[in-house]
Amino acid sequence: MTEATAPPSPAHGIDAWPFGPATGLPRPASLPDGQPWPRIRVVTAADDGADLSGTVASVLRQGYPEARHDVLARRTGGAAFAELLTDPGIDHLLWLRAGDLLAPGALTALALEAALTGASAVAGLRVLFDDAVRALDAPAAAEASVGTPFTGGEILWSRAALDAGTRTGPDGMPDAAAWSALPEDHRVRIGRPVLLQRLTATPRPQPAGLSIVSLTGLGTQGGAGVAQRRLAEALALAGHRVTDIALSTRPEAAEWTDSFPRAEAAIASAAPDLVLAGNLHGATRSLDVVGRLARRGPVALVLHDLFPLTGRCCHPRDCGRAKIGCDAACPGPDEYPELAPGRIADMHVRKRAALAGPEGPWLLANSDWTLARARDLAPTGAAAERIQLAFPTGVFRPGDRAALRRRLGLPDDAVLILVSAVIVDGPDKGFPDLRAALQAVARPGVAVVAIGRLDDPARLGVPALFAPGLIADEETLAAWYGACDLHVTASRHETLGQTPIEAGLCGVPTLAYRTSGLTSAVIDGVSGRLVPVRPGALAEALVDLVADAEARARLGAFARIALESRYSPAAAALSLDAIFRSHGLRDASARLAFAPAMLGHFPFASRRQRGAAGTVPAASRPLVRRLRRAKQMVLGRRMPLFVRRCLYLAGRLRRSAR
Repeated sequence: MTEATAPPSPAHGIDAWPFGPATGLPRPASLPDGQPWPRIRVVTAADDGADLSGTVASVLRQGYPEARHDVLARRTGGAAFAELLTDPGIDHLLWLRAGDLLAPGALTALALEAALTGASAVAGLRVLFDDAVRALDAPAAAEASVGTPFTGGEILWSRAALDAGTRTGPDGMPDAAAWSALPEDHRVRIGRPVLLQRLTATPRPQPAGLSIVSLTGLGTQGGAGVAQRRLAEALALAGHRVTDIALSTRPEAAEWTDSFPRAEAAIASAAPDLVLAGNLHGATRSLDVVGRLARRGPVALVLHDLFPLTGRCCHPRDCGRAKIGCDAACPGPDEYPELAPGRIADMHVRKRAALAGPEGPWLLANSDWTLARARDLAPTGAAAERIQLAFPTGVFRPGDRAALRRRLGLPDDAVLILVSAVIVDGPDKGFPDLRAALQAVARPGVAVVAIGRLDDPARLGVPALFAPGLIADEETLAAWYGACDLHVTASRHETLGQTPIEAGLCGVPTLAYRTSGLTSAVIDGVSGRLVPVRPGALAEALVDLVADAEARARLGAFARIALESRYSPAAAALSLDAIFRSHGLRDASARLAFAPAMLGHFPFASRRQRGAAGTVPAASRPLVRRLRRAKQMVLGRRMPLFVRRCLYLAGRLRRSAR
């Protein structure tokens, strides 16, 4: 058994291809809880004379000092495996085939996920290449039969999980059945590449993907619309054929519209294997269309909010009526999504009828909190399951903070606090608490960046404010995120919270309340800090973080590593694929394969996927903003029924005129 030494070879043995220049933040010196990083033994079994230069280089360039790479003679693989299991200086083992390469940052990503979850085995994505990238894939929940060896080192094994009875192949690797033999909650898959494997034969053809309709109410603008679009893109990268369909282009008619003949005919014509629906309330206040579609075939309903589970609202807040039955006593019938009080009770009954029964849609929850709420509020027997949302992890990435500030005209030496929402002062964003927290740190050397609609910036009451407004381009949005030091939100009503994840992917930690889906979006002590929902708690924590640059840097580095593994497009596709397999739509034993373009969703790819544009509506004209402020002074954010009827009639007249 010999320890490998660095050969004079290019990065990863292939002239840095398919990777670009090194990116990312320095790895913190210890784990989030202060414990040392685990000790990893990378093992390669090779024949005499095998070319190991690229393999060895890929390990040495991991930037993981606690790793040791041992090269074994292939003929001694089994005996060496038994010896390694008795070595108390090893926490984890990873078998790397001669000629294969570790992806940048692979050991750090695998080790952090193992530390956060306590998993016995953590698997990442395998990149298959020859003269070009041919595919990416990930281990299935039920791998091939006993005796079939793994061909790559995409799995980090805990030494404690292996024993002398673990079946191994000729290289000393655990065989494919070892992964499947572990209890489901002892094995974890992360959605980022960890292994590059050079193809030696034509890869086996992958099973055909599903035909899927991604159904929205009005399209893919705004927070929930963007989330739905990203899920559809992740499914397309996983080999599925995805068709985007919107129910309507008439938001003013949503309160009175339950039938969508054109959209429903288009869905019928597509004859999909699955309808993936989400964010429908911009086009209708009912779920009648979901019920009709579910009687024809499988429908999955993504809970971007709780609208499908209530009589009217997206977030019940402290109201308990959704549990016992919403009715005319609803405290906010004039708040979006508005519904006349007399119709709320019947609408709640109709929604529950659409969700109930064996033909009802699967409810897909984007956080642990949303899953718990779905199981609490949905009719008995409704299927509710957890998924991961997808984020463009190659777009939202750490950058050169100083350069970004110069480019955007931001101060070089200030602590920049980011707040971001489509509507910054929206009723569910905790604006009074946010304002109080920002004012607690308002002093020279501290500035605020407010991204989103904010009709009256003076309401924040901070002297150093940069308000670029709504940003519809993801690349530009990521630049603003990456220029900041800390993201803060005072929201209490999020099914997940996308801005904490986008910020974290850019290396910017989040401060938030410990409530709702934010407890999944922010990994407390890892990607940010969560505080109790009590007066002053947010301000106190913000004061501490503004004064502690080291803590911000440490949290930002962990945020990037952990959130890339959990919220990449590949991670989202893996979570959806598990549900497809559980419902019999996919073969449970086949690996999930991705198109080569999936690699471009990671910042270390040399050909990185560009971000989307048009993600939010265009900024309103100054006159519209003034009228909106005047309306809010008179009516608040409510929209009375007579106003809604006038808007509906005006919309009909406009269409008749055209």
